[in-house]
Amino acid sequence: MTELIGKTIMITGGTGSFGRAVLNRLLSENEVAGIVVFSRDEKKQHDMRLAFNNPKIQFEIGDVRDERRVMRAMRGVDMVFHAAAMKQVPSCEFFPMEAVQTNIIGTNNVIDAALHHSVERLVVLSTDKAAYPVNAMGCSKMMMEKLMIARAQAQKASDPSIMCGVRYGNVLYSRGSVVPLFVDQIQRGVSLTATHLGMTRFLMPLSDAIDLVLHALRNGRNGDMFIRKAPACEIGDLAQACLNLFGASNAVEIIGIRAGEKMHETLATAEEVARADDQGEYWRIPCDTGQSFDKYFVRGTAQIGNTPPFDSKNASRLSVNEVQNLLLSLPEISTILN
Repeated sequence: MTELIGKTIMITGGTGSFGRAVLNRLLSENEVAGIVVFSRDEKKQHDMRLAFNNPKIQFEIGDVRDERRVMRAMRGVDMVFHAAAMKQVPSCEFFPMEAVQTNIIGTNNVIDAALHHSVERLVVLSTDKAAYPVNAMGCSKMMMEKLMIARAQAQKASDPSIMCGVRYGNVLYSRGSVVPLFVDQIQRGVSLTATHLGMTRFLMPLSDAIDLVLHALRNGRNGDMFIRKAPACEIGDLAQACLNLFGASNAVEIIGIRAGEKMHETLATAEEVARADDQGEYWRIPCDTGQSFDKYFVRGTAQIGNTPPFDSKNASRLSVNEVQNLLLSLPEISTILN
């Protein structure tokens, strides 16, 4: 990717699943000048330092909640992937102000630093739970998106920084996701715990999430949101695919839908699909309010059509065999099976 040659990239939350994977991609495919891994987890940073042993990587301990620390760490950075977040639904449900502090205020700190240092491009990472949100995590991520869009729209044509975002669903085998839970339960010989067999979720390998972020980096304009047209599957089929892969016969225990969970997730609302730019594998969703505060009150510009939202109920549905093949493409599954 020529846009990254000679650039210094900062990854907030860089010790997470996305951070580690994009770090591998950047080091293997692009002649980047340097990569700044910014996170508050010193143990994971130490482990990554030993594992990568690469002089291009600079490790910075810090928290996105700390405005001054973010400002110092971003000095000399050309592009930013903002992945730092509170992502687990139960944690945000029980401690919503912590989600506000990290996902909203932390993002504002990252944006402030990016604009101060004239960063070329900033891509913020969001979730399908931000569309029609019903839980605190989704609400905080929705506000993160709105914050990015508002700050992007306030940019002048002469301002050098471009801010955009991506939204994706469940990343397979990411921390806290259901596949490693199922695999652990299979290996321990206990029942697989599922909320509802008919519940649907989008599925995306981490490599596809990285492709989405790099697509946004390459093509984004101020205030854009990008989504990938990901397939979905039923939780019951996902559990069966995991059992088939391991030749297991564990029972499946239905524990019920928990507070803050939906039967089906949405990647793009009906209002967003109506104005989306179809880019093949992706949709680009431009911001819709314009830059004029006064004009917003006197003339509407939003496009409302009869197009349904893009959700995991109407998305392309994977069969059990297709889910198995997708799981087999994951290095974590291959390692365990071998």
